[in-house]
Amino acid sequence: MKTYSEIRQQVKINPLRNLGDGAACFTHYLHNLKNGASKYYLPKAEDFIYKATSSSLQEFLTENIVFDIPFPESENHTFTFIDLFAGIGGFRIAMQNLGGKCVFSSEIDRFAKKTYEANFGKVPFGDITKIDEKDIPEHDILCGGFPCQAFSIAGKRRGFEETRGTLFFEMARIIKEKRPKAIFLENVKGLRNHDKGNTLKTILEVLRDDLDYFVPEPQIMNAKDFGVPQNRERIFIVGFRNDLKITKFDYPKPIEEQKTFSDIKEKLVVPTKYYISETYQKTLLSHKQRHANKGNGFGFELIADNQCANAIVVGGMGRERNIVIDNRLIDFIPTTHIRSAVNKDFWRRMTPREWARLQGFPDQFKIVVSDAQAYKQFGNSVAIPAIQATAKVLVEKVVQFSKKTGKQPIKQS
Repeated sequence: MKTYSEIRQQVKINPLRNLGDGAACFTHYLHNLKNGASKYYLPKAEDFIYKATSSSLQEFLTENIVFDIPFPESENHTFTFIDLFAGIGGFRIAMQNLGGKCVFSSEIDRFAKKTYEANFGKVPFGDITKIDEKDIPEHDILCGGFPCQAFSIAGKRRGFEETRGTLFFEMARIIKEKRPKAIFLENVKGLRNHDKGNTLKTILEVLRDDLDYFVPEPQIMNAKDFGVPQNRERIFIVGFRNDLKITKFDYPKPIEEQKTFSDIKEKLVVPTKYYISETYQKTLLSHKQRHANKGNGFGFELIADNQCANAIVVGGMGRERNIVIDNRLIDFIPTTHIRSAVNKDFWRRMTPREWARLQGFPDQFKIVVSDAQAYKQFGNSVAIPAIQATAKVLVEKVVQFSKKTGKQPIKQS
């Protein structure tokens, strides 16, 4: 018996250094040994292993593999899905929790790929624009949190071709080729009014008219309504292939229990480096007053233990949008991360782990990158509970169709 940790060390899997898609093919092959999806990865997986060990894939894989990773997949999955613009796997955790098996993943950021591999034992493929849609396995559900981009509109509507050159087009061509039973897309709330509403209008026209999917009106969902203390609104788009004959989709209702910061606050004393210095505190207060004098709002806000956090965002002063008061700090000795003494009001930034909890990531989720990268990764991620609540409704319809028609997910060999 061999563990994944032993294998990754033996063949030197490192998402920050592995060039090409050899490591992605190999790790995807490992996870799909018992189903038909493995054939999509076999040739390049064989080449990767031969270069790493000078042995054939068959010689190398003579023992059963134990996936000693935080989030192993269930062998008894009820549906399959692919994870596009995967980030660090927020969508994946939600779908696995519902009984899904991921047969393909793609993410361009190498640090996000490092985090993804550490938690799922699978290196995502890279730039989606360079991936041939024919090389992606069949799947039941396509998932993706894609970036918001405008389309070039020149007079008469050109449908599918109108989206060419955007990342939505990359998803659309995969949908066109693979015809998944359902799709689940996530985007920023601003997509609804982006380019005066033309961006969303084009997306819906392509999905409904060109790709032949039933797509109910997109819904704005708030993370705070589904068990995390973060006021984060995102637009969800779901769709079903028209032969499923689904004509109605009810988005989940908010749960009654409302979480607050105290529910996700660090239990132990937080390191000094997360506390704001006296100098920076004065700068923040000065900026806030200057903006207030002009009648403008300013980005920093104090979040009490009994409050809900603002949406976590990347860049700018994203970490200052949610400053908390934590008087448990024992020593005031400055660290290399703080240029002056810690402020006497005990203001601090939230930790990366607290950001993870705001997005619904379980504590066993490994953080294997710097704080700066971790903030970026969690800030760019999806709120897992909101995704899972919506996906549950979608998955039930897909599984019901599969059982009714006998079209089960990729069969075990």
